[in-house]
Amino acid sequence: MQKTISGFSKLSKSQKIEWLLDTYFTEKDNAKALVECYWNTNEKLQKLHDEFIENTITNYYLPLGIAPNFLINETFYAIPMAIEESSVVAAASKAAKFWLERGGFKAQVISTEKIGQVHFIYNGDSKKLEAFFAHIKPKLISDTAAITKSMERRGGGILDIELRNKAEDLPNYYQLHATFETMDAMGANFINTCLEQFASTFKSEALLFDAFNEQEKHLSIVMSILSNYVPECVVRAEVSCKVEDLKSKDIPNPEEFALKFKQAVDIAKIEPYRAVTHNKGIMNGIDAVVLATGNDFRAVEAGVHAYAAKDGSYTSLTHCSVNDGIFKFWIEIPLALGTVGGLTSIHPLVKFALELLQKPTAKDLMKIVAVAGLAQNFGAVKSLTTTGIQEGHMKMHLMNILNQFEATDLEKSQLIEHFKTNVVSHSLVEEAIKNLRK
Repeated sequence: MQKTISGFSKLSKSQKIEWLLDTYFTEKDNAKALVECYWNTNEKLQKLHDEFIENTITNYYLPLGIAPNFLINETFYAIPMAIEESSVVAAASKAAKFWLERGGFKAQVISTEKIGQVHFIYNGDSKKLEAFFAHIKPKLISDTAAITKSMERRGGGILDIELRNKAEDLPNYYQLHATFETMDAMGANFINTCLEQFASTFKSEALLFDAFNEQEKHLSIVMSILSNYVPECVVRAEVSCKVEDLKSKDIPNPEEFALKFKQAVDIAKIEPYRAVTHNKGIMNGIDAVVLATGNDFRAVEAGVHAYAAKDGSYTSLTHCSVNDGIFKFWIEIPLALGTVGGLTSIHPLVKFALELLQKPTAKDLMKIVAVAGLAQNFGAVKSLTTTGIQEGHMKMHLMNILNQFEATDLEKSQLIEHFKTNVVSHSLVEEAIKNLRK
């Protein structure tokens, strides 16, 4: 059967599903039942979900978990986390409780500038282009007045526009490099609309600039787009305590623990193979909260990893020091987040998550998300330098393995009890469940 189709987006939802079933599935009834099983029985809510993206056929669920007991700047939070990976919510919760007894987390927003660029090609005298930019800059800003009016009322808007000469990197390539303050909005649509107006004004006014020759007048706009690299939209989160206060049930020797913990972080600073996995653990916490609050975790991921490599080598996003008997662990990370616009006002669970977080501003959310990443990394490095990562991770993964073997509730309770004192691995669980079923 033909496996390509024209006009798929114009089909009804049921027609889309029928075509997919007829084209790709052998057990059509089972596939159809699965698709329909995940529809929301509330028709209005399902219609809302269907309209988030194009060509929707069903919903794809992730668990929404809660990590309680986070004390951040003397305020308590229960943090929502949307994630499928076992042990992440448990690790965050455990770290929150550990630091709750040691003063909690401190967090501060360092800067909130966001960036957008108009990329263009200009084949001419760079001095004349600089003169043109100086002449036209006020009009670039004034022509966006209708776009920026609402944002300016909230305290945001365009901060600056620069002309950047990148011709040494790519022949005849230049940028309008603009910085923005978008307050509680992530601001992507606002920034992109401003940039497209900059481009329109810039191109039309170039045709009227007397100092340009005919070739220079016809500069070429390549594209206008915000950047997800936001090195000036940065938040810092940290924990600290006396080394002796690190002592706990699983840290009997705090001095040895502090040393090994710092060594583990230092290794991630200089070894990219370790740094990638180290930072992935941080993003376990960050992405889960970003997703739960309706923000763009792909944009956050891209910006964070670029930031980790900003000095020419990919390195750890977290830092550790042990000085004068004080253990300190911190992160500085770029996070462009919003609490208005996008899904924040229409997705029911996003609204739930933001209310759970006490209706945070964008700056508050930056702090909460950074703390979630720091807590996750603390939990991971603590496990690595004490019991090892697999003990806790595989204990949490046990339920997933049992579900793969379709264990009954009785089998689950018996095997959970068995593996409280035994090593968990896929093969060992398989063997145990086979023995139990004999």
